[in-house]
Amino acid sequence: MATFTNQATLSYNGNVTNSNVVTGKFLEVLSATKTAVLDDYVANDDITYVVSIVNSGTTAFTGLTLTDDLGAYPFDNGELVPLNYVEGSVRYYVNGVLQAAPSVTTDERLIISGINVPAGGNAMIIYEVEANQYAPLGVDDSITNTVTITGGGISTEITAQETINTEDRAVLTISKSLSPTTVAENGQLTYTFVIQNSGNTAATAEDNVVVTDTFDPILNPITVTFNGEVWTEGVEYTYDETTGEFATIPGQITVPAATYTQDEETGVWITNPGVAVLTVTGTV
Repeated sequence: MATFTNQATLSYNGNVTNSNVVTGKFLEVLSATKTAVLDDYVANDDITYVVSIVNSGTTAFTGLTLTDDLGAYPFDNGELVPLNYVEGSVRYYVNGVLQAAPSVTTDERLIISGINVPAGGNAMIIYEVEANQYAPLGVDDSITNTVTITGGGISTEITAQETINTEDRAVLTISKSLSPTTVAENGQLTYTFVIQNSGNTAATAEDNVVVTDTFDPILNPITVTFNGEVWTEGVEYTYDETTGEFATIPGQITVPAATYTQDEETGVWITNPGVAVLTVTGTV
């Protein structure tokens, strides 16, 4: 609870005397909370925040301003901002009723102004942000951001904070290439599948990663390798020589976790994906 003090001065005939100091307290009737709809994130994720402002007093507050620091954290001699506001995403409710969109500005901070909270009522501001190139992505990394509410006759600014953590999981993509791209009848070709993991957690046997493909034209016979090691049909993969249907057996493909490095000059986080390579070579 904020306090205030006051002291009077009495002057007469060139004399000055001070009164005693009186102390009072401000009864704070506004409170705020900030909550992320989902409390974890991966690279380029959208995060939705809900800021709730409750007025337990008998007088309305008008013209409040909400400032979100977008997770800013110190770096070198400055700071980095790991979240970007998603333009046009703000929604503003008073006592559960949608209102016209308030004024929004962004300049390293998100500033939402013109918020009103009725006596005995509440206001809710919902908006989206996106994790950008300054968002840390390693295991147990997190982003903490703070909203500050000012103006409208508030004696002491109100703050609310929320922390979101990295989602510790594998994030896989696959690409396929063919060599050579032109092959004679009864010639040999190789399909190469590159599986990349941009997540901070390895894809293990328990994740049951499977690659399937139907080769057209059909390859017969085939040789399969994974990370340079020759695989055995029926143990690591299955293949139907009549249909060209190929599938790896669940639990055979694993992909290491990505590693992350932060550029010492720019602060940008660079993702170095974990990689696994599957090749299928056969005769057409």
